[in-house]
Amino acid sequence: MITSGQMRAARALLQIDQRQLAELSGLSLPTIQRMEASEAVIRGNIDSFEKLIRALNAAGVELIGEGAASQGGGRGVRLSGAGER
Repeated sequence: MITSGQMRAARALLQIDQRQLAELSGLSLPTIQRMEASEAVIRGNIDSFEKLIRALNAAGVELIGEGAASQGGGRGVRLSGAGER
């Protein structure tokens, strides 16, 4: 699963807005807005998740699950879980 925070962070890394992410993923702008407005883990149907993840991967963003190792080997940013939010 992907969180709304990961989704916003991915957009920030790509320096794109919600409209551009909608275009990249083939999803509607309201769908992207709804996903990002979700609490923690985003809600949506499987087809929408797959389109979103494929678009982010194609753009160069690797989504890493909590506790999972990065397979890409490139530079990146990860929230450690320590500290204040």
